[in-house]
Amino acid sequence: MKNKYVAVPMLALALTAMLPTWSMAQETAAGDSAVVMADRSQVPAESVVDEIIWIVGDEPIYKSDVEALRIQSEAEGLKWKGNPDCSIPEQIAVQKLFLNQAAIDSIEVSESEIVQHVDEQISNWIQIAGSQEKLEEYRRQKVSQMRLSMHDEFKKNLLVQEMKKKLVSDVTVSPADVRAYFKHLPVDSVPLVPTEVEVQIITMQPRIPAEETNRVKDELREYTDRVTKGETTFATLARLYSEDKESARRGGELGFVGRGTLDPAFASVAFNLTDPKKISKIVESEYGYHIIQLVEKRGDRINVRHILRRPQISGEMLEQARLRLDSIGDDIREGKATFEQAALWVSDDKDTRNNNGLMAFTDQESRTLTSKFRMRDLPTEVAREVENMQVGDISKAFSMINSRGQLVCAIVKLKNRIESHRATITEDFQVMKNVVMNSRREQLIHDWVVNKIKHTYVRINDEYKNCDFEYEGWIR
Repeated sequence: MKNKYVAVPMLALALTAMLPTWSMAQETAAGDSAVVMADRSQVPAESVVDEIIWIVGDEPIYKSDVEALRIQSEAEGLKWKGNPDCSIPEQIAVQKLFLNQAAIDSIEVSESEIVQHVDEQISNWIQIAGSQEKLEEYRRQKVSQMRLSMHDEFKKNLLVQEMKKKLVSDVTVSPADVRAYFKHLPVDSVPLVPTEVEVQIITMQPRIPAEETNRVKDELREYTDRVTKGETTFATLARLYSEDKESARRGGELGFVGRGTLDPAFASVAFNLTDPKKISKIVESEYGYHIIQLVEKRGDRINVRHILRRPQISGEMLEQARLRLDSIGDDIREGKATFEQAALWVSDDKDTRNNNGLMAFTDQESRTLTSKFRMRDLPTEVAREVENMQVGDISKAFSMINSRGQLVCAIVKLKNRIESHRATITEDFQVMKNVVMNSRREQLIHDWVVNKIKHTYVRINDEYKNCDFEYEGWIR
């Protein structure tokens, strides 16, 4: 860290000039240390502003680092395993091991990733505080200052995550491994699978009058004129008016992306832009209407700014769609059509329309597509409807925000409900495989850290040598 100060004596101030390098680590660890830690017994406690309490490789850990992380943890309600006085400096030391290896392996994270994670954290804080003004009052900082102060720490955290992903990328688990793992496990140690549901959905977008569509297009044309005339910048207008809130915070920037990650109509225009000073024609995508400005191209990846605007949906439009869906729901209940047929014929949801209306999502643990939702994984509006439904029931029409941020009407059918139960190899193989996979990944990471400690110079203040650490090898 920068701008750390240690009070008299001067020996403590000189420490950073005497730190060993990573290449010196093994030589120094084997013999007498070239680094002398400050003898705190010779310094009055009130005169010490800060001090180095650990050295890992050539990286110091300051007492203020530990205190800062402790304060942050308490503010966010986080609990440390074991004694925080021991767990916190160890956690910082382990992070330094991963960051060192990430540098050796040339692991990188993009600026857009860092900004995205910082913005997500600030958005969560604003939601908890109630408003941006209340958050700034509570933290005694402007949001712009928060972003600046959080940037480097979030970059470090993302580098550590990427380093861990690389280390465990080759871990595999076979069905035989899963059976062997659970064979002698006590029943109460087998994971409890929460209630899961399978849901079919039909959505309908309210019909938008031509006048409303033209109003949105006129707004976008006005934005283009203002930028072209030099009255303002594209980024400023994106922050003020774009309805893609995530990119709006970054002045409309999407960050470097490939063609396959973008809406086809959007990608077709974006990848044909060549002049950063020019603004695209109006583009209609499944998200709404856009204007686009090129930032930079790098091979088959592109970074653009965009402003998204959506036509406004009136209560009357929404009510018309709701009545039509309720009528379709009545026809299905009366046997005039099946839910599957109705989904194919009338649903606007392209993700489910050709799959009998069956909803699915990518499970973050297994990274596989599944139709079995825990209630927490369903869209809030859908979960609210499904909670008290019986298998086979069809809901009344309701409104919701779909995955593209659009207001739509929907009806759902509860296809299946699997009540909470202990996992079984036949019904919940993926759940049990995830347990084994995570166990192996954790063990591999643990072993890597222990091995890294063995080959890294470590020096710890005496007061920490009686700690019960998670990883062995710190004390030599």
